[in-house]
Amino acid sequence: MATKTPVTVIGIGDDGHPSLHPHAIEAIHAADVLVGGERHLEFFPEVFSERWVFKGGLLSIIEKIRKAAKDGKQVAVLASGDPMFFGVGGLLASKLGKETVTIIPHFSSIQLAFARMKESSNDAHIDSVHGRPMLGLAQRIDGEEKVALLTDNENTPSVIAKYLLSYGMEEYDAFVAERLDSKEERCRWFRLDELARETEIDPLNVVILRRKQGVVPRTWTVGIPDEEFIQRKPDKGLITKKEVRVISLAELNLQKDSIVWDIGTCTGSIAVEAAKLAPYGQIYAVEKNEADLENARANAYKFRTDITFVHAKAPAGLDSFPDPDAVFIGGSGGELPELLAQCAGRLRENGRIVLNAVTIENLYEAMQAAKSLGLDVSVTMVSVARSKPILHLTRLEGLNPVYIITMKKAMPEAAEETAQDA
Repeated sequence: MATKTPVTVIGIGDDGHPSLHPHAIEAIHAADVLVGGERHLEFFPEVFSERWVFKGGLLSIIEKIRKAAKDGKQVAVLASGDPMFFGVGGLLASKLGKETVTIIPHFSSIQLAFARMKESSNDAHIDSVHGRPMLGLAQRIDGEEKVALLTDNENTPSVIAKYLLSYGMEEYDAFVAERLDSKEERCRWFRLDELARETEIDPLNVVILRRKQGVVPRTWTVGIPDEEFIQRKPDKGLITKKEVRVISLAELNLQKDSIVWDIGTCTGSIAVEAAKLAPYGQIYAVEKNEADLENARANAYKFRTDITFVHAKAPAGLDSFPDPDAVFIGGSGGELPELLAQCAGRLRENGRIVLNAVTIENLYEAMQAAKSLGLDVSVTMVSVARSKPILHLTRLEGLNPVYIITMKKAMPEAAEETAQDA
């Protein structure tokens, strides 16, 4: 057992006393202050210490715990399952100091659910929609064989099933485990369409998705072929070509949690691939043409990417977006200087703006606008030829050259050197 500390965080199951470690029972009975949800506190009517109920924001009660510990009081905090698994334990340790906190974990609900399934959990993707939006879940789990999900009162199993079905994820069955380790425990299998209609599920539940046997989902690597995207008819071709798209995405320098703006999204090809590269991020796409926007929505559905689309002519519509880590400009609608100024002003630290231009005039305008805003600019010209059959032979057919313009905020040192050189 670890050295005694002022604060002990104790994981507790739905059965209360019976499965607790003796050290946990000892810490609870020795506590001057007992902290937890109402359900957890009710397990210990025999403990007459001061009681604080977790309600509303955690930060205010953490401050009370800090003060109590500083005043020499022993505090026991009750938390569901493993407090270090999507729980309060990590937050308390970081806010109060690791030397102040002892953690006594219980089984996590995910461990118990897999035990009831009698299947291994080591190959599962684990995610949570507990206290957080569903946004982005589709792209995070697409292609996974098993997915374990923590739920809440809003993101219920039924809501999750409806969300997954909206992206055509019918390859999954769902195992729903309710009130684990209690007398009311219940575990059931559902098809997603059944689960979408099921309303009688206890709020204390875990959902595990398992891909049906024999189903091999189609997955996509970077550089999705152009012809896979739904495009405007009959004049196809209004798409950022695969080769240019891949280089543009590389220039955007996306991280797994990047916030991305795709301005002038058209078919949505950049937005879709950005969502694949930033599965824990947020993708916002703007398009002025309603027909193109519908194609972009259809592509988001096809490739299982959760994108926020806005029908507007940029820079209109950008005010409601969070500040971006990366901005791709596929079309400016003749508003390039104003658009660049707004994007540069909102760009987060180490962020990038990437713009594609096909004419020398647009290249010149973009470079002048970027320099006037104090941005560092680099340009790559991409000239690509693709093979094409001619009788029994093969020839190469060139695509239009494209200028890929990358803009970044000038580093302070670089700006100072430039001023000195002047």
